[in-house]
Amino acid sequence: MAPNGAASEAVPRAIGLGRRRPIESLWQETWRRFHRHRLAVLGAAVLAVMVAAVLLGPFVYRVPIDEIDFKAKLKGPSWAHPLGTDDLGQDVLARMLYGGRISLAVGVAAMLIAISLGTAVGAIAGHAGGVTDHTLMRITDLFLSLPTLPLLLLIVYLFRDVLRKLLGPEAGVFILIVAVIGGLRWMPVARLVRAQFLSLREKEFVEAARGLGARPLRQVIRHILPNAVGPVIVAGTIDVAAAIIAESSLSFLGLGFPPDIPTWGRILYDAKDNLDFAPHWAIFPGTAIFLAVLSINYIGDGLRDALDPRKVLSSVPSREPADSAPGGAGAPLGGTDA
Repeated sequence: MAPNGAASEAVPRAIGLGRRRPIESLWQETWRRFHRHRLAVLGAAVLAVMVAAVLLGPFVYRVPIDEIDFKAKLKGPSWAHPLGTDDLGQDVLARMLYGGRISLAVGVAAMLIAISLGTAVGAIAGHAGGVTDHTLMRITDLFLSLPTLPLLLLIVYLFRDVLRKLLGPEAGVFILIVAVIGGLRWMPVARLVRAQFLSLREKEFVEAARGLGARPLRQVIRHILPNAVGPVIVAGTIDVAAAIIAESSLSFLGLGFPPDIPTWGRILYDAKDNLDFAPHWAIFPGTAIFLAVLSINYIGDGLRDALDPRKVLSSVPSREPADSAPGGAGAPLGGTDA
């Protein structure tokens, strides 16, 4: 048996070792897992460069997007025109920097609509249950059965001219495309959120909040929804990529933005008849769409691994038993306070 002096020295040493092990917060743990996903980090870096380019590029590269020079039409990349010119001699780089704002804005705005509508429908269905759940899910199944691209083309074709007259050629088409794409992408989010709510509403911390007198709205906002936000974030990144592709498809088919608004899809549409002798005109906007969508998908893949509570990494240090106590690091996001 060790002497009392040695034992008394070992206790503070053990306490000191315990104090030197910092307890990671939820978001620190999420960032550490995301940082281990190399493709996700690379995708985030590429997307950040593209966003910075389309936001700041027009202030640095001041060539007008509508400057016509027939002497330089269909020219390849050069010092004067780094990405070449189109059939009117307009600078492709300037038009891509301008159109990239619209393409990315369409993706983000449509994602916000889809996430907001899907989260609301899924939360109501999952928390209410019964007839409400059954009705909302049958409506969701109805929308899922609709052919997305034909319906998208039909709605844009029918209402494009009306909104152009009311809101202008750019704002009208932007609102229409964002509303239609977002309105046809909420169903997977609704089913995902519903499944999360059905699982979380029976958990102990929600039962505790209910027992302490928390109202249903507080249970949803304070306790259930924060614990269901991980899959929603992943679905949101996927929706951004899908919306960019949908807008590019509409513009490529001639039903998107007008010719004087050069989105990436519109530039591809204008370049399709000159692929044989001016391939640069289509290669650069096509590459931009490819890199943006691929980067967003990699980010979504990394977020899925980072936000998955079942993901176990071999390098995660073991936590003290006190961490899993109520109110410690292992407690739910919502806590148990009413």
